[in-house]
Amino acid sequence: MTAIPQERRLVTAIPGPKSQELQARRSAAVAGGVGSVMPVFAARAGGGVLEDVDGNRLIDFGSGIAVTTVGNSAEAVVRRASAQLADFTHTCFMVTPYEGYVEVCEQLAELTPGDHAKKSALFNSGAEAVENAVKIARIHTKRQAIVVFDHGYHGRTNLTMALTSKNMPYKNGFGPFAPEIYRVPVAYGYRWPTGPENCGPEASAQAIDQINKQIGAENVAAIVIEPLLGEGGFIEPAKGFLPALAKFAKDNGIVFVADEIQSGFCRTGQWFACEDEGIVPDLITTAKGIAGGLPLAAVTGRAEIMDAAHSGGLGGTYGGNPVACAAALGAIETMKELDLPAKARRVEEIMKGRLSAMQEKFDIIGDVRGRGGMLALELVKDRETKEPNPEGTAALAKACHSEGLLVLTTGTYSNVLRFLPPLVIGEDLLNEGLDILEQAFTTV
Repeated sequence: MTAIPQERRLVTAIPGPKSQELQARRSAAVAGGVGSVMPVFAARAGGGVLEDVDGNRLIDFGSGIAVTTVGNSAEAVVRRASAQLADFTHTCFMVTPYEGYVEVCEQLAELTPGDHAKKSALFNSGAEAVENAVKIARIHTKRQAIVVFDHGYHGRTNLTMALTSKNMPYKNGFGPFAPEIYRVPVAYGYRWPTGPENCGPEASAQAIDQINKQIGAENVAAIVIEPLLGEGGFIEPAKGFLPALAKFAKDNGIVFVADEIQSGFCRTGQWFACEDEGIVPDLITTAKGIAGGLPLAAVTGRAEIMDAAHSGGLGGTYGGNPVACAAALGAIETMKELDLPAKARRVEEIMKGRLSAMQEKFDIIGDVRGRGGMLALELVKDRETKEPNPEGTAALAKACHSEGLLVLTTGTYSNVLRFLPPLVIGEDLLNEGLDILEQAFTTV
């Protein structure tokens, strides 16, 4: 494993000739419904740098959508996964089990919020974890209704499309969707009509009122929410909103599910985003950052809830694959050794200062938000009306890409630039990426 020099380098236009050749092959062989943010093909990646097939080195502010928190080729991940590859790639945990799966579940019990007895089940993707959390909540409560929130994102399977708020591109034309899903308001401070200071109490009161009126609390199996909303635009629910919902759930025998797939594993400056307001969820779903880039996901929760399903009721052929489990143990080892929650807080300190200064210079920036290494800019056409500016957002992303900075867009209105650098990124690369971003604002 050769280390990639941690510096940006552009040797061709973006995309280069080799990427363009591969793009032609891709167009002929890969389904058109599978999109890509940048038309460059990766050859190597590590630290805060992604190198393409033409030899260009890009600064990575995306982490494969919050997956490569420990970098794309962290030593402990490679070492442990390689050793497991040499021993065996698969037996299926439901046929002949293995220690790695058990050890990952032990680590999850230790790291997730709360000191109650916990158990876990392992799966392949975030959507699969959310879907299984719903199954577990329904069988535990013997109820059917599931409550989700405006701007929420929970996946692309049929059930999780129903849970997801945004139509395009996730749901459009793919219905009919699963029944007994109910959507209520979320505490989106920047766009709350009476202002962010009133948002938490007002939004929670509205949400609870709608649940009581439209569903009946006694019919609700689970409330499912991202403690820091991802694809909806990195919305941090206004203070007080999550505690009010968690209390409502507890008072009414409802399973409170924290979807920490994008926000978990050190990303927000704590091991899990729900810790910010002291939330102890009944179930927590994880994926993305859990295994350093290998496909793994988990549902972790109160032992009595997790044990509600009958034997054989949970699982899947590849769930908790041994190589992915080994990678997860390597990722967790790295997170602990490097104190990545502290690194995330340092990323926030550097980036928020620079982003706030940009907000003072450029009227297009309506809001700066997020925590740790999960930060965003919401871009608007007018600061008074807060009209979303998706065109400006797309142009900014394109300008960054052409200069060798990989950034992602997001948001219900497609007007949010989101930043998810690997938490191992060097501060010099971080600042260089911010320089490129600031320069891009002068071009739109």
